[in-house]
Amino acid sequence: MKKVLLAFLVALASSSFYGQIVFDQFDGKEEIVSVIVNKKMFELMSKVKVDPSDKETQQYLKLIQNLENLKVFSTTNTAAAKNMRDVADSYIKSADLEELKKVNENGKQVTIDVKRTGTNQLREFLMFIDDDANGINRSVLMSLTGVFSLNDISILTDKMQIPGGSELKKLTQK
Repeated sequence: MKKVLLAFLVALASSSFYGQIVFDQFDGKEEIVSVIVNKKMFELMSKVKVDPSDKETQQYLKLIQNLENLKVFSTTNTAAAKNMRDVADSYIKSADLEELKKVNENGKQVTIDVKRTGTNQLREFLMFIDDDANGINRSVLMSLTGVFSLNDISILTDKMQIPGGSELKKLTQK
């Protein structure tokens, strides 16, 4: 029994660790804008003093205490966008994420894949946006790990002004 439990914990930790590093190849590339926030930064952010009557900010601070990693990569470079899409697709299969939503409207394709921990709780969130609107090709890859709900992510992207946040907000309101 101990061996089975140990094997399960190692498998869980390694898949989570793989998810953390698979997208690191995009960090530092000239053609890709990167935003990476780790657990330590989330812990520091959660210690900020705020007005106790501001319920949305209180919810935001509670959320960031449960987050481990946020990685956002954005590019207008076609080759980099294709590479980001290929890596994301491969990761989705290997991490056994489930497609939560796919939207294709007005030249914008948004896909959201998740790993659930319960009915309304997520462990991992992956969003990919291909936006061909207005003659600008822009691709955004967002990876988030921790324990959170889909509505929490909308608040996070809004408060941190993360690329793709407006698309996510529209998706969670439908």
